[in-house]
Amino acid sequence: MSAPTLGEVAGWDLPLLRGAVWTLDSVAGALPAWRARVEAVGRSLEDAHCWYGPAAQSAGAALVEVSTVATAVTAALDESLEQAQRLLAEAETAQELAERALAAAASVPVVLDGVGRLVSLPAAPVGAEPGLGADQTAVALQAQELAAEALQAAALAGLAAGEARDALVRLGVSSTLAPATFDDLSWSVATSTTTVWVPCPPTGAGPAAVAEWWATLSTVERNSAIRADPGRVGALEGLPAWARDEANRSALSRVLTDEPAPGHEIAVSVAAELARKEAAGEEVQLHQFQPEEGLVALAVGDLDTADHVALLVPGTGNDPIEDLDDLVDHAGVVADATTAAAPGAAVAAIAWMGYRTPSNLAKASSPHHSWPGGRALDATLDGLAAARVGAPGGRPHTTLIGHSYGTLVIDRAADAPGRLAAHDVVLLGSPGMDNRAPELEVERVYEASAPVDPITWAEFHGEQTWEDSYGAVELPTDPAMMHWEYYDEWSPTRAAVGEVVAGVREPA
Repeated sequence: MSAPTLGEVAGWDLPLLRGAVWTLDSVAGALPAWRARVEAVGRSLEDAHCWYGPAAQSAGAALVEVSTVATAVTAALDESLEQAQRLLAEAETAQELAERALAAAASVPVVLDGVGRLVSLPAAPVGAEPGLGADQTAVALQAQELAAEALQAAALAGLAAGEARDALVRLGVSSTLAPATFDDLSWSVATSTTTVWVPCPPTGAGPAAVAEWWATLSTVERNSAIRADPGRVGALEGLPAWARDEANRSALSRVLTDEPAPGHEIAVSVAAELARKEAAGEEVQLHQFQPEEGLVALAVGDLDTADHVALLVPGTGNDPIEDLDDLVDHAGVVADATTAAAPGAAVAAIAWMGYRTPSNLAKASSPHHSWPGGRALDATLDGLAAARVGAPGGRPHTTLIGHSYGTLVIDRAADAPGRLAAHDVVLLGSPGMDNRAPELEVERVYEASAPVDPITWAEFHGEQTWEDSYGAVELPTDPAMMHWEYYDEWSPTRAAVGEVVAGVREPA
């Protein structure tokens, strides 16, 4: 930016500047009291007298984030305010000197250029020697001196303006942009501690936009983003699995070292499962880790290179603290069955606990849990697809496997806008579906309903999937199989599911 001219300094709108400084002062002054009230609410949640459980823990974590962001914003505003007040003082001085310089020059009269130098002399009276008299010369020189001081003060005002702006840059504020959402502001605060500024990921724009954002970042920027805000990076649908795994493991480490933190018990369970699988020599990725909300997803295999991906959606009564190991074992079983059906193929299977399952059969009769679960599942599938766009091998063959209430979650995911980002669907022990097989928006729908599985006869949530009118391809079962045995080693369903995931299942 070029330096202002003397005339521009004289014409500065100082009332507007005073109003801006007053507004900044008011906002900065009000934030500490507001933050104190937020922290008081957070402490009341910690006491667990008025509210407790996962929802209270999630609310408490959100208030901690709000307080953290408010603290950073207060510090930035205070620093910016200090420089803005210096800007105002220097601007007032500069304008006063500029006005005096121009008035003095006009009284001679002489002309000052934009940088305050004398550029013309008055016409000499007829018969007189050209030039200025002693008094006029003194006034002209004084005008030039006042102009120099005015421009020096204006330069100091410019430096103060730059420092006032720079104090807000770490909040994502620039000359034309400012954080549009709290998430953007939180991101800017988190990444302000890194040596490399990283642009905010797109908010609410979908996995494809996230994947495009990630593609624009350099390796240094990606690493900085993961270090600065692993919780948010790990939750971004559309990122490569390696990045989410690295971010989520970093977030896991933070929660493990903070025993009172929301979701600490879930973190312990996840850490134990990661250690168990890796001790057995298996590759495992922490694809989702939001412990304060009770949401976890572990992948057996490499989602970034797999030719075939299976995503397992569990049903009623599954808890990430008590049941994560069983669901991960089910994912491993499906991966092994897929490898047996397609030797040499790269396979990954996700144990997806990305929604809160009903805690018991009484609650399973309500579709309440399926609506948020369906939206989350749809976003997860879109994220997996977006992350592989342009990658070697392209998008993998993806199979969605729902067990029990998990089939209802798949039903709701199909209701979300756009097509379901999967090739095949497998329904195991379904309590009924609203959407028939052709309405699930995939190439093929398979189902397995054991004859003695009472859930498949209950008609809790719609048409029974084993009915011919439903339109699904039947998978083999054993006459003695119970509701929880579809993945068991002796079950004929398991091998058939592996063939579906491998894309080699022949029509019966």
